[in-house]
Amino acid sequence: MRRREFVSLLGGAAAWPVAARAQQPSAAEGYSAGLPVIGILWPGVAAPASPRLEAFREGLSKAAFVDGRNVAFELRFAQAGLQQLPELAADLVRLKVNVIQASGDLAPRVAQQATDTIPIVAFSDDILGAGLISTLSRPGGNMTGLTILSPELSAKRLEVLRDIVPGISRVAVLWDPTTGRKYN
Repeated sequence: MRRREFVSLLGGAAAWPVAARAQQPSAAEGYSAGLPVIGILWPGVAAPASPRLEAFREGLSKAAFVDGRNVAFELRFAQAGLQQLPELAADLVRLKVNVIQASGDLAPRVAQQATDTIPIVAFSDDILGAGLISTLSRPGGNMTGLTILSPELSAKRLEVLRDIVPGISRVAVLWDPTTGRKYN
């Protein structure tokens, strides 16, 4: 399989929740040579909570990628805290994973600083606002991904909400000002 097709599959799986199992043996310790490896950089102090792993594996299996048969996962999570992310990203780069999936705003940035050649698929609050990509339509570099926050998406969400609840007159929004770009 060509690298571009593999990355396209992962980047196109917009519904895949970030997931992987607990720390696994490295590619060098137990995966067959030639098996594509997805490196997962998780910013939490523990492995991603259920059902993320199950949904991720199910989504990939529907696209004919089965963990252990024709794709492998290398999960790294920040057991010692966020300051450990650069070391974990460097480890994935040393393993020469085929693609890095990173979640949040910090983990994708750390992965981007660790490599400019391995494709990175980010699941970020605001991939554009955090400065991880230059535009949504043409991300550039080795970064692509999924964003859940942006003025464009927020306007569309309000439009859909208005269509679902025609008489709505007030909407409350909770926002974490520590993530992404500040919008007025």
